[in-house]
Amino acid sequence: MSQATIGVIGGSGLYAMEGLTDVEEVRLTTPYGDPSDAFIIGTLAGQRVAFLPRHGRGHRINPSELPSRANIHAFKQLGIRALISVSAVGSLREEYAPGHVVIPNQLFDRTKGGRPTTFFEQGIVAHIAFDKPFCPVLTSILHEAAVTAGATVHMGGTMVVMEGPAFSTLAESEENRRRGHDLIGMTALPEAKLAREAEIAYGTLAMVTDYDAWHPGHDAVTVDAVVAVLHANATLSQQIVAQAVARIGADFTSPAHSALATAIITDRSRIAPEVKERLALIAGKYL
Repeated sequence: MSQATIGVIGGSGLYAMEGLTDVEEVRLTTPYGDPSDAFIIGTLAGQRVAFLPRHGRGHRINPSELPSRANIHAFKQLGIRALISVSAVGSLREEYAPGHVVIPNQLFDRTKGGRPTTFFEQGIVAHIAFDKPFCPVLTSILHEAAVTAGATVHMGGTMVVMEGPAFSTLAESEENRRRGHDLIGMTALPEAKLAREAEIAYGTLAMVTDYDAWHPGHDAVTVDAVVAVLHANATLSQQIVAQAVARIGADFTSPAHSALATAIITDRSRIAPEVKERLALIAGKYL
């Protein structure tokens, strides 16, 4: 099977990755079903990169329906050690304007349940450290890449993750601002948690498309308005990813790569063989 070390999962507006050479399409299946789409694997800046459109080509899968466990498991199958998430987000701060790029360093979960959030269930329990939900090493690389690409970029901030697919009410938007959140999106969770469990370094390139609902000088968020900014952002996001890939390098290491070392609490003698088989790729070396 084809292998890669760097993964890119593209959100709204990023459905392909320009600049790849030696390209091949790979379809995978996992113990958690099929990923969102086929992977496009190619060479970029001398590195093998695997690209997956998060919502599927044609944007067919809504945020609550995303097969996040299958997506992350498939990236693990390919050998991914660093995963760049490109996400369209709303801004909750005046200074984070549409067209800007933000590299967040925190998450706040306001999803409403129903999204599978862990690989460790049905006979096994693991408690990963998640105080820093984004890999600080990868986050720093993404920031450097965005600066080099000429983006207006902000380092740090909290992204609140809502259920969707509807946009925020005005009351919700104002409450998220009151809580001190900076960005709002619909997909970073459980994706970031699952990547940590899979010991994959994860960072988000947040592309601001709108001011959510709170801004008095802007109309309500509409798909038409968001898509217009998405198209403008698509080329920029690809340029930033290319710069980031060139910086990651073959010797990239992250604290995420040993996230499970002390996380599994279940008595190994009580873990059923079928559970060990299901988790062989994710945690086999610890079981």
